Amino acid sequence: MTPHNASDDSRWSDLDRPPLNAAALRRALVREGSLYREVDVVQRTGSTNADLVARAVAGAAGEGTVLVAEEQTAGKGRLDRRWTAPPRSGLFFSVLLRPAEVPVARWGWLPLLTGVAVATGLSRAAGVDTALKWPNDLLVTVGGEERKAGGILAERAGEDGVVIGVGINVTLRADELPVPQAGSLALAGAVGTDRDPLLRAVLRSLEDWYGRWRAAGGDPSAGGLQEAYAAGCATLGRAVRAELPGDRAIVGEAVAVDGDGRLVIATEAGVQEPVGAGDIVHLRPA
Repeated sequence: MTPHNASDDSRWSDLDRPPLNAAALRRALVREGSLYREVDVVQRTGSTNADLVARAVAGAAGEGTVLVAEEQTAGKGRLDRRWTAPPRSGLFFSVLLRPAEVPVARWGWLPLLTGVAVATGLSRAAGVDTALKWPNDLLVTVGGEERKAGGILAERAGEDGVVIGVGINVTLRADELPVPQAGSLALAGAVGTDRDPLLRAVLRSLEDWYGRWRAAGGDPSAGGLQEAYAAGCATLGRAVRAELPGDRAIVGEAVAVDGDGRLVIATEAGVQEPVGAGDIVHLRPA
């Protein structure tokens, strides 16, 4: 056998990180009556969200199109933060949704719904307890500490579409973490890190929650979504600081997620302030 040359950038050099099986994913997900119409796996792209938004706007993608990248070089988190990871070390995918029956005013629930779906799918398939940090971070526990293992980003795609992007660190090792506060399913003790069953579980869970929400006309309480989100949200009951646009900040206890998906913060002044957008910092217990 010839010795392995580490500088040889073979697509198969990392045996711990096998490629996704696109054909098997299609067989499992694209079927009669399913939400999913198309599942594309690309080796490498800047951002699956940007690509799918462009396709949707050009009329080249229908609802239920899924775009997965083995490597994402310019993935975006909220507030235009970069999201990069080694090839095949995580799940980086986007889904095009067109919730025609739901009033646009309720579309703000889609990233929260996706969080519930991802957490549900991962707990089943990876055996990892995943908590949600409002509005759209996925938290796991590594060595007794909360760490961010993923995130969700929703972007409008024309008048009638929303592209939901999801990034999840699956096999990232400690020396590969982009920041010390990051984590991965493997570091959180996942029983399985095979990305094929993980992706199938997450997408089936998303199909289930999206179907319920749509059937309820987007009403978050009727479909059980608001309750499920609150149950899995690590932000509720915590002391938090909300850093808002215009350099304003609110400190208080996160007490609820309201019917519009906003985080309600009870301040020391006795005021309950709903926050619709902003960066939330979990303050450590005193």
